[in-house]
Amino acid sequence: MSAPVSRPTYAAVLRVPYARRTFAAALSGRLAYGLVSLSLLLATVHATGSYAVAGTVLALFGACAVLLMPLRASLVDRHGPRRALPPMTALHAVLLGALAAATWRPGAQPVVLGALAALAGACAPPLGPVMRAVWADLVEDRRLVQRAYSLDGVAEELLYVCGPVLVGVLVRFAPPATGVLLSAVLIAGGTLAFVASPPLRTVRVPAAERPPRRPPFDRGLRGPVLVAAGAGTALSAVHLLVTAYAQDHGYGGDGAAWTLAALSVGSAAGGLLNGAIDWRTPAPVRLPRLAAALGLTLACAGLAPNLWTLAAAVACAGIFVAPILTTAYLIADETAAPGARTSAGAWVNTGVNAGSSLGSAASGLLLGHAPLAVCFAAAGALALVTAVAAVAAAAGTGTGTGMGMGTRWGTGVSAERVK
Repeated sequence: MSAPVSRPTYAAVLRVPYARRTFAAALSGRLAYGLVSLSLLLATVHATGSYAVAGTVLALFGACAVLLMPLRASLVDRHGPRRALPPMTALHAVLLGALAAATWRPGAQPVVLGALAALAGACAPPLGPVMRAVWADLVEDRRLVQRAYSLDGVAEELLYVCGPVLVGVLVRFAPPATGVLLSAVLIAGGTLAFVASPPLRTVRVPAAERPPRRPPFDRGLRGPVLVAAGAGTALSAVHLLVTAYAQDHGYGGDGAAWTLAALSVGSAAGGLLNGAIDWRTPAPVRLPRLAAALGLTLACAGLAPNLWTLAAAVACAGIFVAPILTTAYLIADETAAPGARTSAGAWVNTGVNAGSSLGSAASGLLLGHAPLAVCFAAAGALALVTAVAAVAAAAGTGTGTGMGMGTRWGTGVSAERVK
């Protein structure tokens, strides 16, 4: 564990013993998640010739991955990452390999693909929540933890930007199933390197700190999970609404792509800025304010007279995205029950992804009955509602004044853990 630093910076985060090695291994495994969705979609279309089947297969993979994430994270909390992650990852990689084999050539059976996708999603290792738990374990200074979480969030954002680009390069030279196979290799290799890093080799889970078999959901998680779900819903709606705006105004798909890229750039900039600020306001107070700012910005985006103004507006909205998620994860870590920090982070992750799925469906329905400006306003209003809900949740649980960190893996860990 690191000692407190006088000036917490991103460089100080990466100077923590073994931080760069552990973080790089986790990112290499998490890159698989940036590749697999588009790869699986293209491979299924190639194998079946049906976008309907491809959408169903992808939905089964995503639903099982998202909804069962707290359960998988709870297994990590109970047994430790070195015992829980390798078998989980091995099964996930084997199933991805089976999907790659099944979709390599046309003629695959949709039922078989659906079953394989559901099983692969069900055992996807929760590398993101585990890495965030490791950050909180490596770093003693809470200001440095904030920098670490911000760095982690921005890096994850970049993975989801680079992943589809890499898939686009791969499909020029090989069948789309190559991307699925590469995802299997990345998740297996990255996870093995991750669990072999010194900080994870020394993790022990005392029996007294093991969480119950059912993934715990502390009352302190209500606010961050609600806000994360609201942000996920609003952002997935924005993806569809920006595409519709570009099409309606004659800008085409390229215009939508550049506008959504501005959203990602804004999110990355906001994440770095959020991590660089030495906040005096407690995280439970900042979170609803960030959600309210996101909601107001999205509502204003619907009034944009042209695509360039819309791009600027969504870039401004993106500034609040990474800080919202980083702050939600910080609160989850601070309010987690003893021995349940990975599960707490997984609940926030589940909220984001569940909200994202809901936002795509809801915005599609609303778009058919209301003008674009109203749809943007509705997305913004949802973020505002979750901000109010987070205030109410903080008041009900007493987290508005900030709380101490939950128990780390292996109480009483000292510098000897990361030799």
